[in-house]
Amino acid sequence: MARISAQERRESVVRAAIAEFALKGYYGTSTEAIAKRVGVTQPYLFRLFPGKKAIFVAALVRSMEDTRLAFERATEGMAGSEQALGALAGAYARLISARPETLLMQMQGYAVVEAAEAEGDEQTGELVRAGWMRLWDTVHLSLGADVRETTSFFACGMLGNTLTAIGLPSDCREAGA
Repeated sequence: MARISAQERRESVVRAAIAEFALKGYYGTSTEAIAKRVGVTQPYLFRLFPGKKAIFVAALVRSMEDTRLAFERATEGMAGSEQALGALAGAYARLISARPETLLMQMQGYAVVEAAEAEGDEQTGELVRAGWMRLWDTVHLSLGADVRETTSFFACGMLGNTLTAIGLPSDCREAGA
């Protein structure tokens, strides 16, 4: 059997962490559950990451970047065109459908910022805000820097996130929006 590099194992841990944190949140997820999902021991997990918070941050950053890249790929070469909005909406719908843990992880990240900052952790909030601004910028530029259209896209997306999180259809039109 081929050996897996530390980088490949780190990637496995991040993907497993996204799945675990997406469902149970930061406080409800144990590093033992992440290690078990990956098939490694907890001590090995801590050789890859210094602690649970570092794993959470890596998972959060990855989920936001995966979403941003999905938007970027979907609208490549169509910035400001009428097709960009449909391409963004389609990319997001596919992402939510294929990998709902990606958006649920982001929602866990949004929810944990206040608690982290109350404990003196400013880094998590800074990372979440920076990641969100990268998402905004990617969508905003794809939509021709139209603030109203960008805001509407994110409003519909957040509605889709909420509906997905509570188990209802995630399409804004199906929700009566």
